[in-house]
Amino acid sequence: MRYRALGNTGMEVSEISFGTWAIGGSWGDKDDAESLRSLEAAMEAGVNFFDTADVYGDGHSEKLLSQATRGKEDRIHIATKFCRRGDIGDPRTYSEETVRAYCEDSLKRLGRERIDLYQIHCPPIEILRDGRVFGVLDRLKEEGKIRAYGVSVESVEEGLLCLEQPGVQALQVIFNLFRQKPLEQLFPLARERGVGILVRLPLASGLLTGKFTAASTFAADDHRSFNRNGDSFNVGETFAGLPFEKGVELSEELRWIAEGRGSMARAAQRWILEAPEVSCIIPGFKNRTQVEENLKALDTPGYSEEERQRLAGFYRERVLPHIRGPY
Repeated sequence: MRYRALGNTGMEVSEISFGTWAIGGSWGDKDDAESLRSLEAAMEAGVNFFDTADVYGDGHSEKLLSQATRGKEDRIHIATKFCRRGDIGDPRTYSEETVRAYCEDSLKRLGRERIDLYQIHCPPIEILRDGRVFGVLDRLKEEGKIRAYGVSVESVEEGLLCLEQPGVQALQVIFNLFRQKPLEQLFPLARERGVGILVRLPLASGLLTGKFTAASTFAADDHRSFNRNGDSFNVGETFAGLPFEKGVELSEELRWIAEGRGSMARAAQRWILEAPEVSCIIPGFKNRTQVEENLKALDTPGYSEEERQRLAGFYRERVLPHIRGPY
């Protein structure tokens, strides 16, 4: 395992870490025993960072992480998120009283005295412009409830706005072969300001595994079914904002990246890791096999300059016109 600095937080995190949305809920069937085995396999491989949220399975993924990391709190870092248990458009959701309650609830579920990275969970841009929530987070940090704080954002505009806040030490962004815009302005500025970058949805909800066809279906409780068109939350969180059938078509055009790299999934994550601003990737998983497959990206051959230019052109010409939602 290789490790990278998480901005200026003082934490060194595994290049491939893991997100726990899938084992909490909204990705179809889940198996807690298999989830725990998968978490253990990841830690045995050197993974030392996991991302979660208080709404993943209504706190279920936080509880699983507590169980899996008990006794390892000093060497396994956990990031969690808040605000989506309430009305994300209501300023009262970001008041000191409410945020403290969210924080205390997460601490209890995690079985920890301090949260390593506490993130605002995709709030409306108006909340970020208002900025008062950052003062609340400053106070929680001063009190030792949290080690560092950041924001999970939906768009580059939101990310740039967060970089204006001196206390923000990490941004969580959607970044993959179908979502390359952060490379242009956001990543260089984040690096200049010492802000870490966590990459979520590196496989575009599975599109970049190359395993789907236009006929693929998903369970009713899987966001790839109920949020396919952004009916429940931002459409960019599902298939990178692409219409599913178009995403499948575009993924077929990318099959060449797997040549000499084992699989599309490995190749897609290897491309992300070649961005020096990235602190870590946080792919999801539901079983040990998926954990092991994602970790193979660490030893996957990289890309030539010609290949990188080809992928940049593919994004501009073939993908960008079809992306929906704030970006």
